[in-house]
Amino acid sequence: MDNQEKSSLEQRLQNGVYGTPKINPDEQRRYLGTFRERVCLTISNAQIKERSWTTAVETELKKGVVTQVFINGNLPDQLTHPYVQVIAQAGGNFTLKTDPQFKTDPDRLALVMAADDAVYQSPIDVAKRYPVPAAAQDQPAPQLSWWQRLFKKGGQE
Repeated sequence: MDNQEKSSLEQRLQNGVYGTPKINPDEQRRYLGTFRERVCLTISNAQIKERSWTTAVETELKKGVVTQVFINGNLPDQLTHPYVQVIAQAGGNFTLKTDPQFKTDPDRLALVMAADDAVYQSPIDVAKRYPVPAAAQDQPAPQLSWWQRLFKKGGQE
């Protein structure tokens, strides 16, 4: 047996004992099992708790680039269910990732929208790609003077 056959045999034995080695395992853990170059949009665990991003998910699905959505299945159902509904209504594919390696820490990802091939999109963070308009943010309503309130149309307060 020559060295090439021996190393091939050793590699097969290693794969049989330890499993096939993964390419960029940390990157795949970060992006719920896919590679960064395939990612179109991400929503972190903190962001999914802050507000609803279903409109952004719907918009990305309509673009036709996203072929798979990975959802952190370790999160509570009330956080992920609206996204599952949006994806299902759009006819998209999703996978719930429940492996313990997918954590629920605020900086980890709750949802990853990906393509089958490399798309190299940037930014991929939902808050950067779909910023909340200033008018929609919680700002106090302007205070009207007593004169403005007195002559307000319709007598509404």
